[in-house]
Amino acid sequence: MTRDEAIEVLTEAGQAGDEAFPLLEAAIACAIHDQPFRDPQPVRTLAAHATERLAERVAGKESPDEALTETLASDLRLNGDLLNHDSPANTDVIDVAETRRGLSGALSIFYLDAARQAGVKAQGVDFPGHFLLRVETPEGPVALDPFSQGRLVLPSELTRRALRAGLTPHVADRLDVLMAPVSDRQALIRLQNVLFSRAIRAADYEGAERSALRRALLDPDDHRPWLDVAAAREKQGSLAGALEALARARTVDDPMEVTRQMSVDRVRLQLN
Repeated sequence: MTRDEAIEVLTEAGQAGDEAFPLLEAAIACAIHDQPFRDPQPVRTLAAHATERLAERVAGKESPDEALTETLASDLRLNGDLLNHDSPANTDVIDVAETRRGLSGALSIFYLDAARQAGVKAQGVDFPGHFLLRVETPEGPVALDPFSQGRLVLPSELTRRALRAGLTPHVADRLDVLMAPVSDRQALIRLQNVLFSRAIRAADYEGAERSALRRALLDPDDHRPWLDVAAAREKQGSLAGALEALARARTVDDPMEVTRQMSVDRVRLQLN
């Protein structure tokens, strides 16, 4: 798959509704867009094995949360990478399929895809600083941490984590807020946000532009990714490209029109 072909996949994914969002294929397209001409088949093979094994465990009357954990963490050995936490490979599903190590957001893609295919109700949770999974069980929703071998995160620990992340006590005690689910689209966009932040810190403005563009394609109703595309292009000295991205941002209706116009004016002054 080429980078242009990946863009086509991401564009189609962006136009799909949340219920039909192709999480696994969109994640593969994100990886190829960042580093093209790689073989995505190991990702699909791992996902297929996860679905098959999870379905067997669920049919054997295991609880949904235990079935997910045993399938993805024990059977398929997916786990967080403690030694190379900041490695770009940890956010790339093709690399994760090979090493079986990654960030929570990347590992969650395999959890969520298998759950969808096997009929397990699971959603991502955009927890402060750490992506978690919400799994519906007969006893109620529980939180799993894909980074820590899919282990159960108790409500008391969720509160402690929330307090450490800077949430106020009256928010940190509300499980309905801490475990609020996000869509598969939002889960994948969050992973691109991680890549964007890392690229900006490393002054890798080409990488930052690519990750911001992926966000823009995945959520065409959000103007903010185009502002990040423009900022990354401006850092590279591509002022015409920055203006083009700002023009794209202006096509999305929202209250930020004044901010975008200020950005346009700043870039134009550099062109004059």
